[in-house]
Amino acid sequence: MMQKLIKKRSHKAGLPPGTLVHIGERKAEKVKIGILDYDEAQFEEKEAKTIEESFPFKDKPTVTWINIDGLHEVEIIEKLGSHFGLHPLLLEDILNTDQRPKMEDYGDYIFVVLKMLYPSEKKDEIEAEQVSLIFGSNFVISFQEHEGDVFKPIRDRIRNNKGRIRKSEADYLAYTLLDSIVDNYFLILENVGEKLEDTEHHLATNPSPETLQYIRELKNEMIFLRKSIWPLRELINGLERCESTLIHKSTGAYLRDIYDHTIQIIDTVESYRDMISGMVDIYLSSISNKMNEVMKVLTIFASIFIPLTFVAGVYGMNFEFMPELTWHWSYFALLGFMTLIGISLVVYFKRKRWL
Repeated sequence: MMQKLIKKRSHKAGLPPGTLVHIGERKAEKVKIGILDYDEAQFEEKEAKTIEESFPFKDKPTVTWINIDGLHEVEIIEKLGSHFGLHPLLLEDILNTDQRPKMEDYGDYIFVVLKMLYPSEKKDEIEAEQVSLIFGSNFVISFQEHEGDVFKPIRDRIRNNKGRIRKSEADYLAYTLLDSIVDNYFLILENVGEKLEDTEHHLATNPSPETLQYIRELKNEMIFLRKSIWPLRELINGLERCESTLIHKSTGAYLRDIYDHTIQIIDTVESYRDMISGMVDIYLSSISNKMNEVMKVLTIFASIFIPLTFVAGVYGMNFEFMPELTWHWSYFALLGFMTLIGISLVVYFKRKRWL
């Protein structure tokens, strides 16, 4: 089963705006806080036991990446927001894991929320979690629902000082995180494409009710993918056109590259949706063709036996003055005549290519 498209919000109803309530499943046993602080010359990495350990990094001249895995402890989010001066509505959006992908410019920092997608390790389905990013002049704060992500290569590049990430500022780190999430969408779409190819092959060879059920599941997956991916175009376009001083001109070129990838992903999703819609028609046509084949065979058998039944019916009436009844060879002659009729009809059907 796919994840629910809309999560329950009943326990949030009636509360004033900005009230911090976690909406969604608890996906982590405990909250994990990771801190990466770096510039071109030095690098520091630590796992904080309390959120207060991250506060001194706010005013450091280096770039600091604070990553929080787990959203169920609202007090941690509230303390972090209070120290960094984050808007209450922003914190509310972080805790609402059903948030639509978007970006908002708050002046001193920019807020981005989107979905991280990856294949499930246990089931043949797509897992999703909400990722929220906040970046300012010298910091990036990321919020995830549980530990485990697609950011490991980025951490390795920071540790090993590879690429330009250690030479750049916080906006480039934010771009790198976004690019990693978007690139992972291609892997998801490759898996979906393989599923579609297998389903098409099965439709062409042996369609069954289970095939129709699988097509319905694929359709639900595409609805979920479209809901998660479609707003990305607006999000990336907003970042690219943003006039904030937090985004440097050099980073804008990289954002345009993400935008191109987003358009390509959206086009692929729409193509897959059309293919799935066509699969339903193919399934119905295949079932109809199989039924027509069955009816064709039954009709041919009926056509062969109708004249034989007629002959048998006539000579089954046993009238007294039927001359053939007293003939010694009448039984064998009648059987031969009926056999000849049957063979003639079979030959006729073959010539018509009905058999």
